[in-house]
Parts: sequence; C-alpha cells; structure tokens
Amino acid sequence: MTDTPCLPRTLVVRLDSAGDVLLAGPAVRAVAAGSSHTAMLCGPRGVQAAKLLPGVDEVLEYDAPWVGLEPAPVSRAATRQLLQTLTAGCFDRALVLVSYHQSPLPIALLLKLAGVGWTAADCEDYPGALLDLRHRRLPHRHEAPAALDLARDAGFALPPGDDGALRVTTPPDMTHLTGSEPYVVLHPGAAVPARAWSPERATRAAAALAAEGYRVVVTGGRGERELTAKVAGSHGLDLGGLTDLRQLAGVLAGARVAVVGNTGPAHLAAAVGTPVASLFAPVVPAERWAPYGVPHVLLGDRGAACADTRARHCPVPGHPCLDGVSDAEVLAAVAALGERRPAAMHDGDQTRKTDRADLDREASPGPGEASGPEDVSGPKDLSQDASGPQDVSGPGRGPETERGATV
Repeated sequence: MTDTPCLPRTLVVRLDSAGDVLLAGPAVRAVAAGSSHTAMLCGPRGVQAAKLLPGVDEVLEYDAPWVGLEPAPVSRAATRQLLQTLTAGCFDRALVLVSYHQSPLPIALLLKLAGVGWTAADCEDYPGALLDLRHRRLPHRHEAPAALDLARDAGFALPPGDDGALRVTTPPDMTHLTGSEPYVVLHPGAAVPARAWSPERATRAAAALAAEGYRVVVTGGRGERELTAKVAGSHGLDLGGLTDLRQLAGVLAGARVAVVGNTGPAHLAAAVGTPVASLFAPVVPAERWAPYGVPHVLLGDRGAACADTRARHCPVPGHPCLDGVSDAEVLAAVAALGERRPAAMHDGDQTRKTDRADLDREASPGPGEASGPEDVSGPKDLSQDASGPQDVSGPGRGPETERGATV
C-alpha cells in the first residue's frame, strides 16, 4: 500500500491592487492543486479580489509599507501582528508574487522570521538566505504567465483541464441593476489617473456610444460617484458606487464589451470572459499588463512621450495618449469585439469556447501594422519560450545554489 503524500500548507503573497491579484489567479489555482491549504496574503486593495479566486481557502491582509500609491507607515505593532498571524498559519511553503520592478525581499524576511519553511520568488537582487528559490522571470513576460512560471518551477502545476485563463468564482446575476437588454460597460475611472480618460473625454465617448445605438452602463466605486454621474449624463445608466467587486464582476459578465483603462476592472472583465476595449496608456508596458486571454483592442498612442515612465499623472498637457483616441476608434473597437463575445469563464468551467484559430489570427500587430482586435493568449507550454527553455527547476532539482537558494 502506497502512502498518500502529505501536501503542504502554502501561502501566496501578492500585496498590490485588485488587478494584480486577479492576474495571480492561474498561479493560485496551480498552488491549490498541490496544497492541502492555500492562503493569500494581500494588501487592503487586493483582499476582495483574492476572495473571488478559485482555490483560495483563506485571505490574510497586510498593509505593507513598501507597496501602494500611499504606503502605510512602518509600524512595529503591525509587523508583530503579521508575524503572529503567519506563525499561527504553520505554512510549509510560500510564493511571493511581484511585478518585474518590485523586490520580494522585505516580505521574504518576514516570512523567514515567521517560520515559513520554504520561499520562492522572482528576484533580481541577491537574496542571501531569504529565498530558497530565486526565480528568474523571462524577459517581457506578461504578469499572469510569469506568476504561473514561478508556481511551476516551485513544484506546482495546473490541474488537468485548466487552461490557465483568468477566472473568478461564479458572479451574481445583476440584471436587477443592469436590465436585461444588451449593454456595453464604460468604466471611466482608475486608481492611477494617467491610465484613464479625462472625465470630459469619457463623457463624449459615452455620448458617441449611445448615439451609435449601444446601451451604456457606467460603473465605478463609491469614491467615483461624481465621475460616473458626469459620464453617464443622459446617455447611460449610472451604477457608480452601487456594486462591490463581486457584483461588478456580475455586471461585467453580462456586458457585450467593456471599455476600460489599464486598471483592475479590465482584468476582472477578462476573468469573466468579456472582451475589452482597453484604453492603455503606455506609462507601463502592454506586453506585461494588457487584458489576458480574451479578445481585446489596445486603444492609445503606445509611442507617446510618457511611455514606460510609470507616471501616475500624465506629464504631457492634454493627456494626448488617451484623450486623443477618437470616437471612431472606440466605436470600431466595440463593434469588432461585440462580434467576438466568448462564453463567460467562472469557477468550474473547463475551456473557453472562443475559436482559438480565430484569436490567433487577431494577434497583436507588428510595428507599423494596423491595430485591429488583439489577443494576449493564454499560456503555452511553460517549459519553452522565445528565449529558450527555462533553466530553473523545482525545489531540490536546481543545479545551482546561491547561499542556500536554488537559482
């Protein structure tokens, strides 16, 4: 009789915003498939998103002083509380998910102090004894497959039948708010103003969509009610402040298309299978942050002066990279994407019903080509990439070490 292997208690750390947490979803499902208990440690802006992810058994919160638009002050009391919580969790392993420009080492130190036995992360800096697997991210990798790469090389694989798409638990039916007639969602806000239209430009877009015959549903958080009221005007249905994140998922799931900037609701739309007309300011690279795994069109000037600056507020007068997008471009994107509405993907669904060959034909255009509907496809065989096979193995199999850390 063969003994059943004892699966680890695993902690996945993603301390950023809701969109970052949603992009971690495929990696979280891989971890959950190989763990007896899967917890997520998130910042305040990511907690609600973590609660929507399939495979998450427990959500922990920590407002890290090295993360966010307005980082929390360094607090000895908060650090002690985190250490107590992590110690009580008795975690065997941890995966620290960070973006390409972030360091996992502050939280890795706290994980070690809390007694977490084994920690893996993408890391450019020398980790000393803080990481057991210092993983190397493939160049220009999108955030979602980059997290999956780390999970795989830490010994966690997606279960059979899981296509690696973004996914959330089944959202509620929101027709009592949206009505039953077809609609397009326009989400005008973003936590980073440089990544959204100006209110005036969003208002004109809502009017243009309505004039074209679309029923426009305008969404936003509680702090965006003034914005959504202005944008909806007499042209659309204003749902600003009326939905939490789970309910917003339901509104997005019912939409034909979502028109939204590079912000959390864009990734939430992708997680429920809704095509995205993405107002993508080039302050961060689209190759890493574009809507993942659903038909989408990138709208905006990717060669603008603000490219790759990570600016929070547009440094160019008039916000030309996004406000310069014409109504004709928006209408063309919505019309094209409305034809490509795939089946929604929720917990329990196994495959997208979108024709993969069609999506491949709509791949991102090369330099100088016309920008039509684009697709950032789901992960391919993660053992290969354009840069060649990964040279990082799972725990205990790596050929190189760096003071205890497999590299």
